[in-house]
Amino acid sequence: MTTEHTHGPAAAGRHPETAQEWDEKYSTSDRLWTTNVNPALVTEVESLEPGTALDVGSGEGADARWLAGKGWKVTAVDISQVAMDRARAADPDGSIGWHRLDVTTDPIPNAPFGLVSAVYFHIARSQERLLDALLGAVEPGGQFLLVVHAAQGMKEHGFDPSDYFFPSDIAARLGDDWEIVVNEVRPRGVAAGDGAHVDDDVLRARRIR
Repeated sequence: MTTEHTHGPAAAGRHPETAQEWDEKYSTSDRLWTTNVNPALVTEVESLEPGTALDVGSGEGADARWLAGKGWKVTAVDISQVAMDRARAADPDGSIGWHRLDVTTDPIPNAPFGLVSAVYFHIARSQERLLDALLGAVEPGGQFLLVVHAAQGMKEHGFDPSDYFFPSDIAARLGDDWEIVVNEVRPRGVAAGDGAHVDDDVLRARRIR
């Protein structure tokens, strides 16, 4: 995903939270996000054997389309109907399952998956149930990928990093059923967010059983 959704506490004038607010934000332009796949997704997934994938907060669908092009059977979910309509329009062969839903309250369709990808989908510490649901949607042998703004980038965007789960927090919560593959802060490669977003914080973990 190339969206920068943030769920949970937010500074005034920053990211929307409700479906209506996200629809209004998407409606301010013909395209809200880049059509390029997220570089961290490419780095972490390109060498994996394709299977079933969940793209969380899929936005206008760039990451979901890349996954499908690599042979993954993709379920893409987003809270915005406007985003879903645009994503479907850019998927003429209908190879991706697009679902307008709120993962904080709605059940995740088609679970479990060989890959659960949450790119720039920041999870508030108050939303442990959401985190547990996403981790629970990974099948044995499958992968969980979380990519978030590094702490300094979040501050530059007007958010308090202490309000959110970071990869190291989640890695510390995972038990013997998981193997940590990647847990690191690294350069994004292409700065975003008016240059404020320079580094990504990345977790990839494999569910053993």
